[in-house]
Amino acid sequence: MSPVQLDRKVPAFKAPATGTGSFSLAEAKGRNLVIYFYPKDNTPGCTREGQDFRDHYAKFKRNRTQVVGVSRDSLAAHEKFAAKHDLPFPLLSDSDETLCRLFDVIKEKNLYGKKVMGIERSTFLIDAAGKLRREWRKVKVDGHVEQVLEAVRELNRGAK
Repeated sequence: MSPVQLDRKVPAFKAPATGTGSFSLAEAKGRNLVIYFYPKDNTPGCTREGQDFRDHYAKFKRNRTQVVGVSRDSLAAHEKFAAKHDLPFPLLSDSDETLCRLFDVIKEKNLYGKKVMGIERSTFLIDAAGKLRREWRKVKVDGHVEQVLEAVRELNRGAK
């Protein structure tokens, strides 16, 4: 499967998820979907990002937008991470990197002087019709969730 492209339909996907056991793109039909990829549960940046999405979650819901987080961590690790930080949205386990490849977020990174392949912090906004409308790559956590929320609002204004 080739990677997603802006203004094109995102191929159907399904992945193990906290809360419901699984999550599919079809579940977001009729609503926008923010899907954010992060490197690892319980690391400082990933924890702050999850908390920021949590703290703004009600605003996303008011704007007819579902939020999901994705990393390669196991579902069990996600369950603990979500419970510890009271995350109200599903976390998807992508241990086989299917979603990571679809969204092209696996990149070479430098970890303590060693080259490793890992998730590049990235966020994607999919509209209610299933088309990719925005993407943010090489995300810096500070202020990011507010940028995504503003993009959702702009998308909704354009859809009216």
